[in-house]
Amino acid sequence: MRNPWRKPWASGSRSAVGDRPPLRANPERPELVQAAGAAGMAKSNGENGPRAPAAGESLSGTRESLAQGPDAATTDELSSLGSDSEANGFAERRIDKFGFIVGSQGAEGALEEVPLEVLRQRESKWLDMLNNWDKWMAKKHKKIRLRCQKGIPPSLRGRAWQYLSGGKVKLQQNPGKFDELDMSPGDPKWLDVIERDLHRQFPFHEMFVSRGGHGQQDLFRVLKAYTLYRPEEGYCQAQAPIAAVLLMHMPAEQAFWCLVQICEKYLPGYYSEKLEAIQLDGEILFSLLQKVSPVAHKHLSRQKIDPLLYMTEWFMCAFSRTLPWSSVLRVWDMFFCEGVKIIFRVGLVLLKHALGSPEKVKACQGQYETIERLRSLSPKIMREAFLVQEVVELPVTERQIEREHLIQLRRWQETRGELQCCSPPRLHGAKAILDAEPGPRPALQPSPSIRLPPDVPLPGSKAKPKPPKQAQKEQRKQMKARGQLEKPPAPNQAMVVAAAGDACPPQHVPPKDSGPRGLSPSRFGSPGLSPPPLPGEPDIPRE
Repeated sequence: MRNPWRKPWASGSRSAVGDRPPLRANPERPELVQAAGAAGMAKSNGENGPRAPAAGESLSGTRESLAQGPDAATTDELSSLGSDSEANGFAERRIDKFGFIVGSQGAEGALEEVPLEVLRQRESKWLDMLNNWDKWMAKKHKKIRLRCQKGIPPSLRGRAWQYLSGGKVKLQQNPGKFDELDMSPGDPKWLDVIERDLHRQFPFHEMFVSRGGHGQQDLFRVLKAYTLYRPEEGYCQAQAPIAAVLLMHMPAEQAFWCLVQICEKYLPGYYSEKLEAIQLDGEILFSLLQKVSPVAHKHLSRQKIDPLLYMTEWFMCAFSRTLPWSSVLRVWDMFFCEGVKIIFRVGLVLLKHALGSPEKVKACQGQYETIERLRSLSPKIMREAFLVQEVVELPVTERQIEREHLIQLRRWQETRGELQCCSPPRLHGAKAILDAEPGPRPALQPSPSIRLPPDVPLPGSKAKPKPPKQAQKEQRKQMKARGQLEKPPAPNQAMVVAAAGDACPPQHVPPKDSGPRGLSPSRFGSPGLSPPPLPGEPDIPRE
């Protein structure tokens, strides 16, 4: 199947919307481009001109026209709000909490606000998780999943997406890579198509409202860098809204690596030229629908509506051009944590509540009515609180998706042969990505569990502990006294007497020549001389 997202708009051609007033998007759908189905979105190749809309097909809901003819100035005013005068007066316009101009098609009405105290508590918890990310992912991944389902605090959403997707690790593993790609000249066949797509991405958002503004410049840098990073894949128009959403929450370099992770880990093969991966997932979605909503499955089967006609833009753009913006952010929070099963669940919930009852099916008697029902979904089923609750409770697991993937892949090989796009295996969420590509580990530092005082040596060392100064002085005196007492005795020395007041008792050493008590020839000369009396000992008279 030919990829409708890769058909070019030839230079100098005029869009089909240029001959009539531009169609407005559904006011209940905040995205500025309505779904045109799998065959309705223009994409890049080389020599094909603009395509006329198919029967019953609605066109893009943005104010876009690529006319380069004599009326280019008029159509340029319709296509974007990017003139200098409008940019200068932009500060006077009111902006909602998401960055959309209040009153535009992208702005939302009343929202369910989280109490400030609850928001501060969530921020504190997320800060603790992000500062100890590896520990939380290893031991408390279920807690991270529950907090993603409750919604990531807006102030930390961009940082959390980087950690969940593994973009942070990719950036650390490839320092300076984005700058190198940014400075390199891109492929001209992609650059021209990217430039023509820039003004179509959320033109009522403050970042992309001005032609040539910083938002469009960063979007061009990210998309150009990806065509150089994966030249075999190139550029697909569905990547532009993905990159634009990322740029609303993080700088260009971080957005680039998150885009790489989405294209390679979360949705591999989605942006290839032949749309093989998205076709397989369309069959998986349709098969799962039979278990979730038999009524909707039976109706779509009877009408012979191919899944690509309604799910291509849903999946390839991760619902960024379908749902209200608050719902988009909540879906992306869960998508980065749990993987593509969230995209399947959202699609199944929308199909179930759009076509899941006999009353709703009766209102869609033909293909046209059914497709229009799926393109103009009820605002109730897209509301943030309702949609998130339904998605969380829907019992569709990764194992079911993988089992169905193997079944559909076998059928594909039996009917169409082998896949031509060899994409890497899909990883289901942050845990699987971290296990496949662990981040750099810091070097382990010795941290003793038993802390000793500084004067006490470690066990097994020969160093002796240093006693206090008072004890050192006393010990020095005792050692000095012992050194005098323990000197080896001289020959024929009968006895060495300890000094007065010494605690050590006198040591008696037997002399070689025994003689009268107290005689020491070597010390006093002649044997007749006696030593002086000891203190307290009576004087012995001479014989």
